Amino acid sequence: MIVTKRNLPRRTLLRGVGATLALPFLDAMAPALTALTRTAAAPTPRLGFFYVPNGVVLPEWRPEETGAGFTLSPTLAPLAPFREQVMVLTGLAHRQAAAFGDGNGDHSRASAVWLTGVHARQTEGADVLAGVSADQIAARTLGRQTPLPSLELALEANELIGNCDVGYSCVYQNTISWRTPTTPVPMETHPRIVFERLFGDGSSPEARRARLRSTRSILDSVTEETARLQRTLGAGDRTRMTQYLDAVRDVEQRVQRSEDYSVDAGLELPERPVSVPEQFADHARLMFDLLALAYQADITRVSTFLLGRELSQRTYPEIGVPGPHHTLSHHRGDDQKIAQVAKINLYHVQLFSRFLETLSAVPDGDGSLLDHTLLVYGGGIGDGNLHEHVDLPVLLAGGGAYLRTGRHVVYGEEPPMANLLLSLLARAGVPTDALGDSTGRLEGLSEL
Repeated sequence: MIVTKRNLPRRTLLRGVGATLALPFLDAMAPALTALTRTAAAPTPRLGFFYVPNGVVLPEWRPEETGAGFTLSPTLAPLAPFREQVMVLTGLAHRQAAAFGDGNGDHSRASAVWLTGVHARQTEGADVLAGVSADQIAARTLGRQTPLPSLELALEANELIGNCDVGYSCVYQNTISWRTPTTPVPMETHPRIVFERLFGDGSSPEARRARLRSTRSILDSVTEETARLQRTLGAGDRTRMTQYLDAVRDVEQRVQRSEDYSVDAGLELPERPVSVPEQFADHARLMFDLLALAYQADITRVSTFLLGRELSQRTYPEIGVPGPHHTLSHHRGDDQKIAQVAKINLYHVQLFSRFLETLSAVPDGDGSLLDHTLLVYGGGIGDGNLHEHVDLPVLLAGGGAYLRTGRHVVYGEEPPMANLLLSLLARAGVPTDALGDSTGRLEGLSEL
């Protein structure tokens, strides 16, 4: 790498033995004569879609007031530090998740339709059919300038095959991302594999075993290049670089700690690592932090994140919910079960709020990563007890450069959620004529 004091290319990489490390955006990457002190570098738009399964307890989710003066609901209370950076949308629907004569299977249709707006074909075989998802439409444009066009993450095992939901293939629940109508994009659950996709890996089980047994960090292999680069940077960039490298090392060490037991036990490593953090919260935080690093280093600008598969029977004893999630969601009005589901909904939002905190602490242009990232949080089922695909839980976060946040907006006549996806794509610089059952762009996202 040749470094000059004029400006650095945005795609500058630090290269070491077996490792390549992308850099965050630095002032030195702004072209000469367009200093950030005069005008901020044009923000890089990023998109993220976060899915929660089995519906929500709507009375606990939905704020009572509308407009800018709304009070966060009990479920959304953890977002209080970011109240002015979120927007709650009420009244959107996904009508294409209805049965249309296919019978039950609402859970599979819910996740398949969420980013596609297309009714999924009922099949147990390989002939699955949905539609191109919003994230992959975005990746075709935003991914042209990044090492990874998109990043797909999940927190629940998704190796199930065959029939998972009344004649529907498990594929429909295993992912929310579709590259083509017949090509679902696999979602990765293992933090080690994600880390190595971002920053390099060993190409064989032996190489991975050596990496796991080594106490060296990936950063050690780029020490000389890092020092050389640091000498060319201004004070602000040096601080930004130090913070970024510290974050990389922290995530790497947490991945290593989560896998130590595999090495210490002398187990034979398979072609793919097998361990993830045992606790759900630890797993979630680690995957969120990896995603934040991917955004910060501009390794990707588009992501999808599955907090749980539809029909998830995960239990959450750590928050006092020993019962399985999906079973509890069919509460039939039982107050105790409703309270348990509300705890799960709250727990998920708490973890998401921490992710927002991470993004808000990372400088990006004239703001933060949170300012320049459009995040959608929600699911394809509204009331989980009734399997309804109307009044969907929809939360927008970040994107202050593109949205008028800090509001609760209520829509009448149940506009398709695909209209929202069209609008967000346009704001991210990916104008699209149609998506699924869209009828036009959704109004009310920028208006006072």
